Amino acid sequence: MTDQGQGPVSHVEWKGAVRILRSAFPPIDLFEDIADPADWPLLISAEQKTNPRIMATIGNLDLVPADRRVGGNGASYLMAPFTHVSTDRPSRFTDGSYGVLYVGNAFETALFETIHHHARFMARTTEEPGWTSQFREIVLSVSADLHDLRGTEPANPALDPDSYVASQRLAAALKAGGADGMVYPSIRHPGGECVGLFYPDCASEPVQGRHLDYHWDGTRVDLVRDAGTGAVFRVIDLPADE
Repeated sequence: MTDQGQGPVSHVEWKGAVRILRSAFPPIDLFEDIADPADWPLLISAEQKTNPRIMATIGNLDLVPADRRVGGNGASYLMAPFTHVSTDRPSRFTDGSYGVLYVGNAFETALFETIHHHARFMARTTEEPGWTSQFREIVLSVSADLHDLRGTEPANPALDPDSYVASQRLAAALKAGGADGMVYPSIRHPGGECVGLFYPDCASEPVQGRHLDYHWDGTRVDLVRDAGTGAVFRVIDLPADE
């Protein structure tokens, strides 16, 4: 399928896709406990009368169109990336003014993507080497028609490993045109694929998996520990695709 003026669009159907995020972000009760998103505005209005801090927990619900919201078990993992946004936290496909849900097609892909970004964060700190933040694995499904960037590397500036200028420009244009997101080759895990989704209903069935610890050696993330079993794995840098 082709989206005129924006290049190819492909249907992406992934089961067992993976997102890895910091364990510091707890589930949001409203999204989890009240299955029908249509009930949320009234409940929020009532809750604000006794709990004025509720909006800090929920975020900006207005950033998600009412007909694209999702609720029920695990919904926090799908909704939070869109209601908690900040221009202080830009990423490949957003300047931070709107949310994007990033998902890898496999555990290893999500792992290498997050290892890269965690290492960049740690390099800006003065923290000593050691075990740092804990992360949680979320296993989910993806079903969406997405702008397809696969097969366009390395010439596509939207896939530049060091600059987000072109990718943010592309994503903003796609979102404004009504797109649901992008599917693209993983920049940090050769052979892997990722999606950047503009709406939470493009994914479903999120289930929490493993808790993971990342070890910082002072220059890179060199070890990953399964917090449940205690098993430790050494991170081996992968060669780029030829």
